[in-house]
This record gives sequence, structure tokens and C-alpha cells, in this order.
Amino acid sequence: MHEASLISSLMRRIDEAAKNERARKVVGVTVWIGALSHISAEHFAEHFERAAAGGVAEGARLEVTVSNDVAHASAQDVLLEKIEVED
Repeated sequence: MHEASLISSLMRRIDEAAKNERARKVVGVTVWIGALSHISAEHFAEHFERAAAGGVAEGARLEVTVSNDVAHASAQDVLLEKIEVED
């Protein structure tokens, strides 16, 4: 499943970033969704909520930007732009 792979990769990056920051909790996540990633912002949010449950990003505010640029170099990707943490 394409969505599961995208979310799994994103959650690993979030967990790693939180660990590097010695964060107690991730309170905000900002992502960019490429035009060819084949996932809507709403569908992505559902997957994110399930994947974050029980982890450092559970309950984090999610901000999503969806690109419509099919020629963008990352058009098939979901990019982690920013995380906000609590110490």
C-alpha cells in the first residue's frame, strides 16, 4: 500500500527528529504533498492520526500543503517540512 509506505517513512523521520531534539512530545507537523503522490490531504490526515497513536506525535497538529505542480522534482513524494516539539 502506497499510503502506508509514505506514512511509515514520515513517522520514522518525525521520531528521529524528536529524538535528536530530546523532545518529550511533537505538537505540530507540517508536510508538503506532491501532486503525483496520489493521496489527498484528508486521507493523509487519517493515516497520520492512526500512525501517530501511542507515539511521540499523538495529537500533534497537522498542517498540509498540497501541490498541483506535476513537474515538481518531488511530485511523487510527501515531504516533512517542519516539526514543533515540547521539551
